[in-house]
This record gives sequence, C-alpha cells and structure tokens, in this order.
Amino acid sequence: MPKIIELKEKWNVLVKKLTNKFADGDELNMDGIIYLIGVQELGQGHQTFKKDEKVNLMHIAICKLLEPYGYYEFDYFDDDSWPHYKTLTALPNLKPGEQTVLMKEAIVHYFENLKFI
Repeated sequence: MPKIIELKEKWNVLVKKLTNKFADGDELNMDGIIYLIGVQELGQGHQTFKKDEKVNLMHIAICKLLEPYGYYEFDYFDDDSWPHYKTLTALPNLKPGEQTVLMKEAIVHYFENLKFI
C-alpha cells in the first residue's frame, strides 16, 4: 500500500477515535488534536487554559511531534512544570500540503507510540 494512502487511513482512524473520546459531536481537526497532545505533554490534567497558554500548549505539542525528526530537543521544565524545547534545526520551507502531511505523519507516529492506534 502506498505510504500516503496508509497515512490517510491511519489518520482517519485516529481522528474518529479522538473525536469519539474528546469531542462533543464535532470532528476534531488537526489544531484540536495538536492542542490535546500539548495538554497530554504538559501532564497536569484537564483544566481551563488562557488563550496564551493554549498557544503555548500547541507549541509544546509541535516541538514534541517534530522532536523525532531532529528539529527540536527537550531542554528543561520551568518552575511551573512546563516543558521547554530548543531548536536543533530550522524547519524546512514546505508548501502547505507538505506541512500537513508532515504533521499528520508526526501525529500518527505519536499515537502509535502510545499504542492508541
């Protein structure tokens, strides 16, 4: 099976599972899934976050997702137990479709490692 078709099938399974578990009927989009990963990586459980904290959660998730690709590396936890990453390599200039494929691949890989899918 071609890699892109396999990714699409895994992505659809993942979206359905996450939507059933975390959404109230509306299908989760990529940003929602990235936010969930950020909350998971913060490790402080469900709580109400301010807008800037939500942006930071998404940044945490993106760093975690792209860490296996060599773009980021975990650096430290701050005094509030928020993880911080350092940039190892600048992200390449990708077309929007290529960015989407990279992020979907990284998200699927993340949840496969958790044995969620």
